[in-house]
Amino acid sequence: MHISRSRSVLLAGAVAVTLSATALPAAFAAPSSTAVISEVYGGGGNSGATLTRDFIELANAGTAAYDLSGFSVQYLPGTPSAGSLWQVSALTGSVAPGGRYLVAQAAGTGGTVALPAPDATGTVAMSAASGTVALVSGTTPLTCKTAADCTADTRIVDLVGYGSAVVREGVGPATGASATASVARAASLLDTDDNAADLSAAAPTPVNAAGQTSGGEDPGDPGNPTEPGTVRVHDIQGITRVSPLDGQAVTGVPGIVTAVRTTGSRGFWIQDTAPDADPRTGEGVFVYTGSTAPAVAVGDSVLVSGTVDEYYPSATTQSITEITSPRTTVLSSGNALPAPVVLDAAAVPAAYVPSAGGASVDALPLEPSTYALDLYESLEGTRVRIADTRVTGATTSYDEIWVTVEPKQNPTRRGGTLYSSYTDQNTGRIKVMSLDTTRPFPVGNVGDVLSGTTTGVIDYASFGGYNLQATELGTLTDNHLRREVTRKQKGGELAVATYNVENLDALDEQAKFDTLAEGVAVSLSSPDIVSLEEIQDDNGAVSDGTVGSEATLKRFTDAIVAAGGPRYAWRYVAPQDGQDGGEPGGNIRNVFLFNPHRVSFVDRAGGDATTAVTAVPTRKGVTLSVSPGRINPASEAWSDSRKPLVGEFRFHGKPVFVIGNHFASKGGDQPLHGRYQEPSRSSETKRVQQAAEVNTFVKSLLAADKSARVVTLGDLNDFAFSPTMSALTAGKALKPLITTLPANEQYSYVYEGNSQTLDHILTSPGIRRFDYDVVHINAEFADQASDHDPQIVRVKVDGRH
Repeated sequence: MHISRSRSVLLAGAVAVTLSATALPAAFAAPSSTAVISEVYGGGGNSGATLTRDFIELANAGTAAYDLSGFSVQYLPGTPSAGSLWQVSALTGSVAPGGRYLVAQAAGTGGTVALPAPDATGTVAMSAASGTVALVSGTTPLTCKTAADCTADTRIVDLVGYGSAVVREGVGPATGASATASVARAASLLDTDDNAADLSAAAPTPVNAAGQTSGGEDPGDPGNPTEPGTVRVHDIQGITRVSPLDGQAVTGVPGIVTAVRTTGSRGFWIQDTAPDADPRTGEGVFVYTGSTAPAVAVGDSVLVSGTVDEYYPSATTQSITEITSPRTTVLSSGNALPAPVVLDAAAVPAAYVPSAGGASVDALPLEPSTYALDLYESLEGTRVRIADTRVTGATTSYDEIWVTVEPKQNPTRRGGTLYSSYTDQNTGRIKVMSLDTTRPFPVGNVGDVLSGTTTGVIDYASFGGYNLQATELGTLTDNHLRREVTRKQKGGELAVATYNVENLDALDEQAKFDTLAEGVAVSLSSPDIVSLEEIQDDNGAVSDGTVGSEATLKRFTDAIVAAGGPRYAWRYVAPQDGQDGGEPGGNIRNVFLFNPHRVSFVDRAGGDATTAVTAVPTRKGVTLSVSPGRINPASEAWSDSRKPLVGEFRFHGKPVFVIGNHFASKGGDQPLHGRYQEPSRSSETKRVQQAAEVNTFVKSLLAADKSARVVTLGDLNDFAFSPTMSALTAGKALKPLITTLPANEQYSYVYEGNSQTLDHILTSPGIRRFDYDVVHINAEFADQASDHDPQIVRVKVDGRH
């Protein structure tokens, strides 16, 4: 659904400045030795206004031309909040002695009279009633938010606060500003550093460098204009993620149609062929036509009128700048398209995204040469080209494929891109989709190459963030990635595996059972114990009180036998109906499969959904109070979540304790590419609590027998570098085996082009000799039985542990 949001948009505003040719002082000063702001108008385009947009007028009181190179005018709301930022309009050129220099600002929807031709154009939307404007030597945004702090900033040449502005010169701000009145200095340009005394309200009188005082009647909205209006695409995009014209009507925005989307969120992209010099302001924009098929073709030269809108796919994502309710005039067809921007390792910055301390980055000025997400945002709607990119995320059922434009960035052994910390998000990843519905989408696996050139426009979506909507798609080179097969365990090795079988239930198709069974029997070489996650009850999502999984497990173990594996037995504790999370009605749980010809299960009665298993010290070590059992099921940590399954096994007469886990999902976490940076990991709190419960239980086993052999494994839904893992391993009770692998092999899951680890096997100090392997059979492939790769550890069990 195309979402329209109500938001508090600042009203349009204006500034006028008087300059002298003398050196800049350390603080606000008199006109004889400095520049002053001579007029501020915030009502352009408002209801009741005559002028259609805001302006900034600069006047030079000196006897020589005043150079504005590197200067800016900046705006702050009258009552700034913690998240308020100064908005910057850069200046160029100079002001003649005794002359004026006019900077046009944001346009509104009202008014009938255009400004005289501006000498510079900004996109800042200021309030008509209250605000602060500063003339600044430089273009870096100011950070001061009090009068005292701003007075101390030596970059500020002059400052005017009006209405009820907190930041102002003197005892009070200038008063009287409205939709029909500016605040302006007297003809003498007197500056006593007191805004209330120096400026008074009057009808706005903009003057440009040519001495013009009016641009004549504004044509308003002609419906389908034949001449470009005053707003260009880069005016719409602005220098931040949110358009300064959000919610405002625009008329006659010129551009060339570069791509058309006829399905889903329909519309087309236009790009300006006369870009500005600011790399922060994008030159492309999406025109959203809703349910109406776009009536344009690639190569059309068009003028688009409509309303600028920031569309947020979800509450935590970034937005897409669009023109909605469009009216389009086609001027000509068959025009050459703007040259695409080349995206490669040299173009993409090493840093991923700026920090806002967990707040929104929407208002931060873009830094496309510093941050990858800022670069992609500055290219939103713009034609780009990639070439010979390695696949880092296999083709999905939605016809999407992830590639990297930085082939040397954290490569895995098999061709992916490793996600190894919260601060190393892999900037070269980008999702590729196709706008060509007439050709089949290529089916690729990790390590394949999208060869040749792929050209399209940069878009944004809630899943995956920035993506390339391809109009020309490269060809797929198959690098023949093979599914792995781990070695068979030796006679004295106990092989224990974990496998998330992705909501398996008795009603699933036989093909799913067969593929998963082959993974166990062949790829895992028939482990002695398999800890399964996501086994559902016998009728899956049907919610009728069924909690047993006997039929599901019978079909699965039969399929394993058919694939050449052993006849496994199983143990589990049935959950209470609807209490363990997962798919509604599915009653998800952890299950142990075991080969009774190789290992025996120690059954101790009494384990059920609500009974907590405990460690029972004995003269020979430790046993379980119940087996199978669950760890502290009444704990709030396990509310609406899968409870760990604990079992006691014997191998060659030696006890081994296995804990099967499936921690809470990452659902609800803010995305890496979202508007809040750094993103909140709200789901982590519950996993840390769950990890602490398991850690406490493991320590209770070790307190009774420090040499106890404990294998803790499963889908922990978190990374090796996460607080969850720290809580689970606290006191060195457990060792995470994923970190024993070479760095480029430490993954079992692929998400949004990042190879990462959610599944883990950990062992207690009593297990000293082991051989560990992640068996890659699913996550890197387009054709997958589960989205997780299984893992296995082969433990040498003897008297020396």
